[in-house]
Amino acid sequence: MPRCCLPAAPAGAGVPEYVPGNRLALLRNGEQYFPALVAAIDAARLEIFLETYIFADDETGSLIAEALARAAARGVATHLLIDGFGGKDFAPRFRDMLAGAGARVLVFRPEVSPWPPWRQRTRLRRMHRKLACVDGSVAFVGGINVIDDYDTPGQIPPRYDYAVRIEGPLAAHARQAAARLWLQVSWATLGRRWPGWRLLHPRAARPHPAANAALPEGQKAALVLRDNLRHRRDIELAYLERIGAARTDIVIACAYFFPGRRFRAALAEAARRGVRVSLLLQAKVEYALLHYASRALYGRLLGAGVHIYEYHRSFLHAKVAVFDDDAACVGSSNIDPMSLLFAREANIFVEDRRFAGELRRSLGEAMREGARRVPLRAWRKMSPLRRLAIWAGYRAARLLMALYGYGREH
Repeated sequence: MPRCCLPAAPAGAGVPEYVPGNRLALLRNGEQYFPALVAAIDAARLEIFLETYIFADDETGSLIAEALARAAARGVATHLLIDGFGGKDFAPRFRDMLAGAGARVLVFRPEVSPWPPWRQRTRLRRMHRKLACVDGSVAFVGGINVIDDYDTPGQIPPRYDYAVRIEGPLAAHARQAAARLWLQVSWATLGRRWPGWRLLHPRAARPHPAANAALPEGQKAALVLRDNLRHRRDIELAYLERIGAARTDIVIACAYFFPGRRFRAALAEAARRGVRVSLLLQAKVEYALLHYASRALYGRLLGAGVHIYEYHRSFLHAKVAVFDDDAACVGSSNIDPMSLLFAREANIFVEDRRFAGELRRSLGEAMREGARRVPLRAWRKMSPLRRLAIWAGYRAARLLMALYGYGREH
């Protein structure tokens, strides 16, 4: 796409740009997220952007599709962006409903075939963001897909996840990011050029004054994105900065955890200098290769003094963290190669004691009531068969990364 058609990237690429004056609300699970999202969509006057990796054909999918259709039918410029792999089963009935109402739907990288093999590295670059913007004044960022939290076959519902509702100047940042990606995808989709100039016009970027107005006694936060150009390591670097600055404790909850050497070293170093480092990880096996490969990292982390808890109460899908008493992170990015090396992700980093305290209490409850701690002594006494499965999973994961050209980087 020609550079003249894109807004400039935020200043200080690679460094989080913390913006004061926001009002943030932590939303736990779809039970709190979807009613808030629908309320914002129903209140929209000018425009809506919604990005999601999965858009399921279920009650929740119907709820959101109908809300988007209502907005489009009353003249709101409605944009839905879904990923070509995660959303490959996007229901035709939703597409017809939205098209009939005047909403626009785009698919990020729709090619999902395994052939030809030499294209697989490109096809792994998915749009994993879960981001919504309404009128430039309200935004949502988190890890929750458009899917029924209680439809979890073989597992106890609901999925355990988080999102954040944002009001204030950071919502305008989210709007800019959503409009930029929409324009990129629209240009890449058979040359379609849906109203790009208007999307990026300064008046369109600030639909009404509240979008950029700092709220009194508001909260300070940064929207941190990951892409495959200028912002390839921004989320990882933001994590590393917070881990390196921690003084007392770090709590990270992550559905898929397979970090690189630098990330593992930062956690171990924090534990060695007296910071209590706690990881809340998935106990249930969803993707066997990643599940067993990640367990290969337990020994050294536990040996360095990191505390590991495996969440078994339900399906863990969260990607959040708390640092000391005053900083937190909520977003779509796992700490694994898919998120840190391939996918487009969106996280919000927050500097606010109240917000961090609320998330810490929620994670503490999850660790007490829904997780089991992994003791180092018991880990060292695991069966030879389990050791073999872990070793095989780790080697296979490393081999795949090398084949896709990311072995050295990770």
